[in-house]
Amino acid sequence: MAFSPLVDELVDSLRCLPGVGQKTAQRMAFHLLEKGRGGGERLAGALAAAMSGVRRCESCQNFSDTPLCSLCQQPDRRTGTLCVVESPSDLLAIEQAGDYKGGYFVLMGHLSPIDGIGPDDIGIELLLRRVSEESVTELILATNPTVEGEATAHYIADRLHGTGVLTTRLAHGIPVGGELGYVDGFTLTHAFRGRKPLTD
Repeated sequence: MAFSPLVDELVDSLRCLPGVGQKTAQRMAFHLLEKGRGGGERLAGALAAAMSGVRRCESCQNFSDTPLCSLCQQPDRRTGTLCVVESPSDLLAIEQAGDYKGGYFVLMGHLSPIDGIGPDDIGIELLLRRVSEESVTELILATNPTVEGEATAHYIADRLHGTGVLTTRLAHGIPVGGELGYVDGFTLTHAFRGRKPLTD
């Protein structure tokens, strides 16, 4: 049974979301049309406002609706330490942990020559300029522990070699509560390389 063009367009539009296939998109569309018209109108308004108003922070590239995001506007964040992440969701995870109090730089991706993504596409030059202008003393490379994430971290570290900036990498290893028998070899290798003395 065919639906009206407006319903079909709504279903197709919802499929742009990650993990949403045809059936899920239909369920969402039908829910909005049957029981959630108020929520649908609010969603449409929020989407329109976000698509036109959200940009990248001029300093860290995080999502922002002002030239500088709220984190970059905080003077106490200028500690000389900068944490490099791949996406805004990575930044959010670190912030929710609550321990890190320095600045950020969001790459909005990682190097991937196969996909045609090079240093200019993820703002490496902007990052290096910021490191220099803000007299950053430590750059924490918190890219994901994937092949692309590792390559991106090594590329940035190589570009900063000889500048006097300490480049560090987040430790990768066995999660708390994990069992060795279920940990993959890549994680185990990182855990062994990152081992440290057990202190009181």
